[in-house]
Amino acid sequence: MADTSFLQWPFFENRHRKLAAELESWCAANLPVDHHDVDAACRMLVRKLGEAGFLIYTTGDAAKPLDVRSLCLIRETLARHDGLADFSFAMQGLGMGPVTLFGDAAQRGWLAKTTQGQAIAGFALTEPASGSDVAASTMTAARHGDGYLLNGEKTYISNGGIADVYVVFARTGDAPGARGLSAFLVPADAEGLSVVERIEVIAPHPLARLKFDDVALPGSALIGKSGDGFKVAMSVLDVFRSTVGAAALGMARRALDEALARVKARKIQGAALAELQMVQGHIADMALDVDAAALLVYRAAWTKDNGAARVSREAAMAKLHATEAAQRVIDMAVQLFGGDGVRSGMVVERLYREIRALRIYEGASDVQRVIIARAALGS
Repeated sequence: MADTSFLQWPFFENRHRKLAAELESWCAANLPVDHHDVDAACRMLVRKLGEAGFLIYTTGDAAKPLDVRSLCLIRETLARHDGLADFSFAMQGLGMGPVTLFGDAAQRGWLAKTTQGQAIAGFALTEPASGSDVAASTMTAARHGDGYLLNGEKTYISNGGIADVYVVFARTGDAPGARGLSAFLVPADAEGLSVVERIEVIAPHPLARLKFDDVALPGSALIGKSGDGFKVAMSVLDVFRSTVGAAALGMARRALDEALARVKARKIQGAALAELQMVQGHIADMALDVDAAALLVYRAAWTKDNGAARVSREAAMAKLHATEAAQRVIDMAVQLFGGDGVRSGMVVERLYREIRALRIYEGASDVQRVIIARAALGS
């Protein structure tokens, strides 16, 4: 049983504790799911999460802004039970994040579908030649009458191939670099949009490379203002980057739980592994990494929820430490399991594959270091 004493920290309110308890019960009854057909599993998870009412937390408005602490609690809990469930939840929030924060009334009509689990969202930012360097994007959105024509490619797009709608970032040429990007709402069935490659990775998720060949969009597809795409993307990541740390935290908690059970039950020379000082040292390091990650994640979430306009520094610290720490915790859990740790189908083996991508997506670890350093240097 995972430690829940952190819920008594002053970061949380009673509504957060109630949410955590409700979600824990739902997870016990519904997770994990069968991952053999990943597309079908994600569709089912989105539908079930919507029916259970949890996807409502992926959006907000002026009267009720996004609650980042709730987002983090949900991602942590889901990731502890099933990484694919976390992915399915997270992408409904990230995919529709630009619409939540900057969309007009018509565009927000999609939110009723995504929060009910009736439509799947995608966030199309990464390109083959520009991963972390968003300002180097080359995909174009040329003016065409009252609308736009999109041309180019996006890659490693989560929910690629199963999404009903994408938010796509393209260069409108308003200015050079980051200031020349804009964001667009693009239905998956738009003529000229195709899935040219499904991408297989070590922890299966629906990922794809998308091609845009003269995709015609009306002017109403523009999210926010022309040239504001970089601001839109960074504002969304500012909210959701902390939640990546929360997902890593959930995986780390599960690995620690699995390791604790293992070292208590496994015997060597007539005594439990847990009685060895060296093993106790490893357990201590794992527990320390988990608590430090939790403090950073929920500090960032609390700061955002309490009115901070931007939490780039706090979110970068949370994501960097939580994902790197989770990698260490999970790796040690595998080590403590011995040969069983790398056996296909074991929980720690699955976690070992699932954690690796979190140190890359939504800003790789070294990108987070740059953000933190620049904040510390005042630049």
